[in-house]
This record gives sequence, C-alpha cells and structure tokens, in this order.
Amino acid sequence: MDNQLLMAIIIFVAGISTLQYFKGRRLNLLLMQHYIRAVKDVIKPEDETYTWLGGYIGFRAEYKVNRDNIRKFEYTLTLLPRHSLLYFPIALLTSRHDKLYMVVRPFADIRREAHLIQKGYYRLKPDIENEPLLQREYVEIAGKTYEALYEKKRDVEKLKSLVESMSKPHNIKHVALTPKTNVFYVLMKPEPETIEEDVRKIVEFVNREIKESPFSS
Repeated sequence: MDNQLLMAIIIFVAGISTLQYFKGRRLNLLLMQHYIRAVKDVIKPEDETYTWLGGYIGFRAEYKVNRDNIRKFEYTLTLLPRHSLLYFPIALLTSRHDKLYMVVRPFADIRREAHLIQKGYYRLKPDIENEPLLQREYVEIAGKTYEALYEKKRDVEKLKSLVESMSKPHNIKHVALTPKTNVFYVLMKPEPETIEEDVRKIVEFVNREIKESPFSS
C-alpha cells in the first residue's frame, strides 16, 4: 500500500469518526434529556440529584419522593457509546443495548425475597446472597423464559404480573424484591416511546402491591 492511499484511508476514517462523534453525542444527549423529563413527569420528586457518569454514556439520578409508599426513587441510565465509531460495535456485543437500573426504596418493609431473571441475560450470574435458601423454577412470560427465585410463590406471581403488564415485557431483564436492603429493583432495556408508561407501572406496583400485599407482611 503506497503512502498516498494510506493517507487517504486515514483521512476518510478520521472524517467518518468525527461525524459519528457529533451525531452520536447529540443522540445520547437527547436520549438523556428525554428520559429525565419522562421519569420526572411520573415521579414528581420533591428533590433531585444527578451524577454524570462521564463522557456521553449516562447519569445516575436520586429522587426524594416522600409520597405514598415511595421514600426514594433512584435510577442509573447507561447508553451505548453511539459517539464512538470504533467502540460502538464492541459495545453492541458486550452491553447489547441501553440499560436502565431502577431502585425504589419504599416506606413499607419488604420481608421476603423474590427474583425474576430473564434466562441467558447475564453472562456472569448475579450474586444473590440467599440463593441457596430460595425455591427455584422457570416461568414463561411473553415468549421469554425467566428464572424465578422466591420464598413464597405468591410473591413471584405478583412480579410476573408486573412484567406481563409492561409495554414490552421482554425488555425487563431482572426484577427483584430484596428485604436485606429493603428495595424493589428493576433492570430493563428502556425505549423512549414507552419509558413513561413503564415507570408509571412500576410506581403503581410499589404503591399498591408492596404496601398492601404479602410482600410487606
């Protein structure tokens, strides 16, 4: 390969990388702004704190709610590096999609543990402290298989009903009730068109089911 051709290739790749950087950065910033607005419209926090994760890959939000059964609502949004031409294909293989991690801290006490985990989603299985003590079975939800771990079957049935009610159930990767930290946890693939509806379903679940159901008694 002669020097002129090599230089032309380098200039071409540099140009494409620059275009991808500005286009991807703008898209990720728009996504972050959209998710903040959508979640806030549902949660209506009395106080809020944001932590930038660096670059254009997302943020962490902490909302003080102190209303109904929700004391705090925390979430972390991590986005694919759309601004990086070279790393984006790698991220598609490793991270696969944008991720939204939600942690809801209710006023009511969660007394029993329950998990629904989409089968095959984790490359490394999450560390569940009481896993040897939990019952285990597999359930089908909207064409996807989930591993259910629970102390009482009725608890995981409630989680299953929540997942089935979501706009796109297959986007829900892990839902859990953890008494040790007293949190309700959701890991999902967010989508701009349905995020508000999905967050509203989660809020309704915490206010209705955790407050009044056997989860907290």
